[in-house]
Amino acid sequence: MSQPLSLDPALIDAAQTATAWPFEEARKLVERLKRTGKKEVLFETGYGPSGLPHIGTFGEVARTSMVRYAFRLLTGDTIPTHLYAFSDDMDGLRKVPDNIPNKELVAASLGKPLTQVPDPFGTHESFAHHNNARLREFLDAFGFDYEFLSATECYRAGRFDKTLLTVLERYDAVMAIMLPSLREERQQSYSPFLPIHPKTGIVMQVPIDERKLDAGTIVWRDPETGERFETPVTGGHAKLQWKPDWAMRWVALGVDYEMAGKDLIDSVKLSGEIAKALGGLPPEGFNYELFLDEKGQKISKSKGNGLTIDEWLTYGTPDSLGLFMFSKPREAKKLYFDVIPRQVDDYLTFLEKYPSQDAKARLMNPVWHLHAGHPPAPELVSSGGGNQPGTTISFSMLLNLVAVANSEDPGVIWGFIRRYAPNVSPETHPRLDSLVKRAARYFEDFVKPQKTYRLADDVEAASLHKLWEILGSFENGGRPVTAEAIQEEIYNVGRAEPRYQDLKAKGATPERPGVSIEWFNTIYQVLLGEPRGPRFGSFVALFGVKETRALIQKALEGKLVSEHEAFLKTKSAERAA
Repeated sequence: MSQPLSLDPALIDAAQTATAWPFEEARKLVERLKRTGKKEVLFETGYGPSGLPHIGTFGEVARTSMVRYAFRLLTGDTIPTHLYAFSDDMDGLRKVPDNIPNKELVAASLGKPLTQVPDPFGTHESFAHHNNARLREFLDAFGFDYEFLSATECYRAGRFDKTLLTVLERYDAVMAIMLPSLREERQQSYSPFLPIHPKTGIVMQVPIDERKLDAGTIVWRDPETGERFETPVTGGHAKLQWKPDWAMRWVALGVDYEMAGKDLIDSVKLSGEIAKALGGLPPEGFNYELFLDEKGQKISKSKGNGLTIDEWLTYGTPDSLGLFMFSKPREAKKLYFDVIPRQVDDYLTFLEKYPSQDAKARLMNPVWHLHAGHPPAPELVSSGGGNQPGTTISFSMLLNLVAVANSEDPGVIWGFIRRYAPNVSPETHPRLDSLVKRAARYFEDFVKPQKTYRLADDVEAASLHKLWEILGSFENGGRPVTAEAIQEEIYNVGRAEPRYQDLKAKGATPERPGVSIEWFNTIYQVLLGEPRGPRFGSFVALFGVKETRALIQKALEGKLVSEHEAFLKTKSAERAA
């Protein structure tokens, strides 16, 4: 069952000219249907169950789903669509993974189809069944709409039989496509068919001595014993090498769309040629760029660089990960811990903008694509509580709040938030609550060790002292505490100091100059130990006037610098130990 999709006529109309990349991809499918006359569209993503689902698995399913949503809106949801999550679980196990228990148990089944390898975790009938279950749990946790397919079940149930017999019939054409892509020595023994050994159960990579088209069989010899076998290519008695297998699957299932990583460009072309040789039409799709680690190197599962999906979700939300996948899929992007806060905040910004946007802007907004046209309402917070207009509390704001509160306890952070907005709680704002917890964890693990506090020079100290004095007028009910009023006073302090005046700013006059970024940089560097920070008026309103004045006092006394130096020494000693 497909997820519900808003079919607002204004959205359908806007979809016809929408330029977001999922709509560009969806238009290729509209044109494909005009050529083929098909009455439905099949999307596919692939998964190799020799390992657990990873961040690339999420990215491929998420991006494919975005194209599916765009197609459904583009066509008024009048054409049925399906998404297959296909597991190549008939593949032979090539090596024992490093991250499993009972390695000896698995090692005894090297070469066998993954569905015939014992489950080292002892919970399922095979290693593949265990990992397939994890895949389905993984996809279900993100709410993806898909149908799971197992290669083993498809082969054994005869779903591929007709196309496998076509491969046998057009064997020479398939070989003519594959052989030029192989090394010379590999060419000598290559066959697209991999028979399953009837005695050992191993997926055999052997030359084919004879093809019997009438019988639908291949004849081959065991390279160790010389024994001759005749194996049907149907019914799960043999499988295909992965590039012919990919092509066969496209043809047998009627796949219309499948994307792949840039590293598979040549494989996509070869499989496309084979699909044509089998009388089929290769699917539409595009090649997305690969991820980079913090050093700009390509992420490799064997190297273990980059980060896992569990690591991302420890510090960032699932929606922020979805946004990361949506943005610029054809550009190589750094996938490491320091990209998470920006993605979280960008998601919150897009979510806050969505309700006020027109149809055209909504289809350019990533949250439409992340939530199948049904993004949740933004969680807004206002100092007055009640029904007054509010704003989103950003992740960067929370990180700074954790820093100056000197506590990673979410309860302490909520104390500040509730004082600012009494009607807000973890129950009314569950998304904010999850961000509070993630911010506390992220700050402790990544932000705090990287902070760089500095002492203020004489001019900076004088301006900060002036800010300390003016904030005193907000204490004890002297003036209403609003982010706007505090922000205006911060600007006024900057205007009063020649170093911070900006006469080139829009609307600036000698009597009322603009304020340069240098003044705010001073605040962030001296008070927060950061090169940049949140809108400081909003921060003060949230953190508290009294607390901010105490923070300024500690900075002017040099205590923030000395306390952080002591923290770094302790951390260094812990690492050395």
